[in-house]
Amino acid sequence: MNEWTPEVVEERLVEAAMVLRRLPAGRGQGYFSTWPKMKVEFSDLVGQTPEPMRLPPPSAAAISRMEETLGWSCWLEPDDAKLVWKRAERVRWKAICYELGIARATAHRRLEYALSLIALKLNGRRASTNRSRQFVIDRARSVSSKA
Repeated sequence: MNEWTPEVVEERLVEAAMVLRRLPAGRGQGYFSTWPKMKVEFSDLVGQTPEPMRLPPPSAAAISRMEETLGWSCWLEPDDAKLVWKRAERVRWKAICYELGIARATAHRRLEYALSLIALKLNGRRASTNRSRQFVIDRARSVSSKA
């Protein structure tokens, strides 16, 4: 990948959230049954709702990308990292704003800043702490427009 943009970073975060959701659930140790499996007949299944279809488990490459992506949150403030992850999981803005206690516009600005900060760090550039958040966002966008 040549240049990271905030849009590409957001896509990778969404992919990581989907991969994490598709991983099999952990099972507790020590709980098992010695009873044999029951043989289910068609008449037993009549009138029952079918089980929902599940996506297959993710590939090894997708899991590796997810592990790499999860490390990006350490570059952010805890509230910004929570906001970015909730948006990657496609949580509605209203629920995010209620939980963080901020307005929708503020949440969107913080999301743009966090994605821009990650993109700049992945491109090997420093994000100045003396500048405004809008400057960091504009700088990340200017990098993406040059590419």
